[in-house]
Amino acid sequence: MTQKKDRLAMLEEMIASGNKDPFLRYARAMEIRARGDLDEALDAYREVIATNPEYVPSYLMAGQVATELGRFELARKILEAGIPRAQEAGDQRAVTELGAALEEL
Repeated sequence: MTQKKDRLAMLEEMIASGNKDPFLRYARAMEIRARGDLDEALDAYREVIATNPEYVPSYLMAGQVATELGRFELARKILEAGIPRAQEAGDQRAVTELGAALEEL
């Protein structure tokens, strides 16, 4: 088993055990993306957003993956939804990054 699969399996086990830390789901999505499965990665990032909408990094990553998949309207919706979340969190860097990603669409 490769190291990437080992990490993915470990993250999935931790999530299945009931751990609610949003970073675990986010890290799982990142592992799936690194594997090259963009459709599954997008679903995983959207799951983070659905279960932990305050977890700001997920919006940018989901928007990027949607863009890579050519799903530009979905990318726009995700990025636009992330900006007020980033503002609420006081994360100006994320506001800037989300805005820049929107401009690139």
